[in-house]
Amino acid sequence: MTFIQPLLLWGLPLIALPIIIHLINQRRYQTVDWAAMKFLLSANQMSRGYARLRRWLIMAMRMAAIAGIIFAVSRPLASGWLGVTAGGKADTTIILLDRSPSMQQQAAGGVSKLDTARRELVDTLETLGSNRWVLIDSATLEPQEISSPAALIDAPQTTGASAAADVPAMLQAAHDYIKANSPGHTEIWLASDLRENDWQATSGRWASLREAFIEFPQEVRFHLLEYADTPASATNASIRVTEARRETLRDQSQLVVSLVIKRQNTGAGGNSESLEKQTLPLRFEIDGARSEMNVEIASTQFELKDHRIPLNGQETRGSGRVSLPADSNPADDQAYFVFDESPVRHTAVVAEEPERVRALRLAASIAPSPAMTNEADIVTPDTLQTLAWEELALVLWQAPLPTGKALELVQGVVDRGGQVIFFPPRDPSNREAFGIGWQAWVENDKPIAANTWRGDQGLLSNTQSGASLPVGKWKVRRYCTLKGEATQLAALPEGVPLLSRVTTDRGGVYFCATTADPRDSSLAADGLVLYATLQRLIDEGAKSLGATRLQTAGEAFPVSADPWKRVVGEEDVATLSTDHQYHRGVYSSGEKLLAVNRPTAEDMTETVADARLNRLFEGLDFDRVERTAGTGGGIVQEIWRLFLGLMLIALVVEAALCLPRVVNKAADVAPAFRPTMATEEPAPEGEAA
Repeated sequence: MTFIQPLLLWGLPLIALPIIIHLINQRRYQTVDWAAMKFLLSANQMSRGYARLRRWLIMAMRMAAIAGIIFAVSRPLASGWLGVTAGGKADTTIILLDRSPSMQQQAAGGVSKLDTARRELVDTLETLGSNRWVLIDSATLEPQEISSPAALIDAPQTTGASAAADVPAMLQAAHDYIKANSPGHTEIWLASDLRENDWQATSGRWASLREAFIEFPQEVRFHLLEYADTPASATNASIRVTEARRETLRDQSQLVVSLVIKRQNTGAGGNSESLEKQTLPLRFEIDGARSEMNVEIASTQFELKDHRIPLNGQETRGSGRVSLPADSNPADDQAYFVFDESPVRHTAVVAEEPERVRALRLAASIAPSPAMTNEADIVTPDTLQTLAWEELALVLWQAPLPTGKALELVQGVVDRGGQVIFFPPRDPSNREAFGIGWQAWVENDKPIAANTWRGDQGLLSNTQSGASLPVGKWKVRRYCTLKGEATQLAALPEGVPLLSRVTTDRGGVYFCATTADPRDSSLAADGLVLYATLQRLIDEGAKSLGATRLQTAGEAFPVSADPWKRVVGEEDVATLSTDHQYHRGVYSSGEKLLAVNRPTAEDMTETVADARLNRLFEGLDFDRVERTAGTGGGIVQEIWRLFLGLMLIALVVEAALCLPRVVNKAADVAPAFRPTMATEEPAPEGEAA
C-alpha cells in the first residue's frame, strides 16, 4: 500500500498510547491486602477471565481507532501497481504523451488508446498531486507548463497527430528541462503503445540518456502507461498513396494514382494471415468531385498501380484524397495527394574527366515514361556556377570531393530533398564530404562481384513485380576504399563497401566505391542496375521540384513568403496553424501545394519486447503498468474512507465493551446463599398443631 502523505505515518507510534496509559494507571495504585475484600474477590473469581479478555479487547479497539485515523490522514492508495507514489508528492511532474497515429487505435465503443491514456493520466495525477505540471507531446517535443492535469483533455497539443513519435527525443526534452530548471523530486509519466518505430530501441541514444538521468542529484522516477494491446479482435485496413501524377492522353488530362492497402488483425491474439477475402470501397475526392470503386483484397496487402481518373478540362494542378471505410484506426483510413505537370527532371554530372561519365549521363537522361522529361548535363568542377542548382533532382559527382562554396551548393541540394551520389576521383585525396573520404584504389587480378546487398529497401531493392536487381552480376575490377561511417547497401567479399548511404535529414547522399567506366566495373555494360538506380534517385529527387510536393508529417514546411493554409483535411479536427506540419491534409502557400501524410513506419505493428524495455531503463527508478484502450477504472484510488470507517467501528466496539455488564441478580446469586421460604406442611392427624 502506498500513501500520498507518507510523512504522517511517523505518527504510528501513537498506537501504543492506550498501553502506556494502562501501565501508568497500574502504577498509580498500591495493592493492599484487606481482609474484607477477600470475600468479594473470591466471589468475583468466576468472572475474572472474561473481565481480563474484555480489558484487552477495549485496549485493542482503542489502538485500532488511533491507527485508523493516522492511516486515513496519510491518504492511502490502492492499486495493482505498487510503488507508484512511494516518494510522496512530486515537486515536478513531466508528462510524455505519444500522439502518433498508432495511439489512435480504437477499442470497442470508439475509445482510442490516446483518449484512454489522457483520461487515466488526469485521474491519476490529480489524485497524486504535484507542485508543477509539464507536458511534452510527441509531435512538437516542446515542454509546456500546464495549470493542472485536466488540461490534457482539451489542449490541442494532446489530440491525435499524424507524425510519428520519437521516444528518445521526448526523454531528451525531459532531461533538458530538468537540467535547465533544476526541480526537486521529479516524476516522469510516459504514455505509449510501445511501437518499435517510435521507441527506436536499438538507437545509441538510449545509453547516453540513461547515464544522463542517473547523474541527476535529485530523485527522478519513471512511470510507463503501456497501451500495447487492443482488448478485442479488431481488423484494420490502412491506405497510402505511393504516387500521384498528371498525364495527358489524347488531349485528355488524367490523374494517375498508385496506392497500397494493408490489412491487419490488431486485436489481442489476432492473426493477420487468417484474414478472409474482403471487398473494400475506395472513395476518391479530387477538388470536390467524388468517385468510388471497389477493390477485392485476398491477402494482407493490395497494390493498385496507375489507376487513371479523368480530370476536368485542362486542369493541370490540384489535390485530393482517397478514403477507406471507417475501422478500428481512423488515423490511417485516408491518404492525401497533390498533382501537377511533371517538372523537367534535371541531373548534373560533375566530372574531372567528362569522357568517363558518358554512361552516367546517358542513363540519367532517358525518362522511364513518355509523360516525363529527363535532362542531364556534364560539367566540370570549375563550371559549377553555370548550373541552376535549384532545378536539380540529382547530382552525380565523379571528381575530388567538394569543399568550400562547392560543398555549400551540394549541401543545398541535399537540404532541399535532392539526391547526390559520389564516385571516386582519379586521384583520391584527404578531402572529406558528409563525413566520408576516399582512401586509395585497389585493383583485383580478377573481377569480383557484389556478394551482399539490401534487396528489401533502398536503391537496390526489388522491383515492383518482386524480381531482384542483378546486383550479383556487377563485376568490379577496381574499387576505392572509404573512411568514415555510412550504411552499407552493397558490399564486396570480406565486407568491402561497394555502395553506402550517409544519413541526412532530408535528401540522399550515397558513395559508390567504383565507377561506371569499363576499366573499373561492368556497371555501365550490364546497364540494368545503373539505370534502375539512377531513375530511383531521380524519382526521389524530383519530389523536391515543382510547385507540388508529398511530405511526411513532422517535417518542416518549405520556406514560403505566404503562410501555409489547410485546403483539404479533417474538418472535425481543430489544429493550431503552427502545428499544420504534424497533421495530414493538403496545404497551400501561394502557388505551392503540399500533401502531408503519416510516416510509412507507422504501418508497422512490432512492439518493444519486455526484456529489451527493461534494459532501456536499467539503473533507473522505473515501473510500468499494462493498460487497455477503453477500459474503465483509475490506476490508483484513495481508500482513506475505508480506514475512517474502520476507526468508527473500533470506537463503537470499544464503547460497547465499556458498557456496564447487565447482571441478572436472581441468576447471579448462588443457590446456597439464596434465602428459602418456609413452607407449612399439614400436621399428621392426632397431633396438635
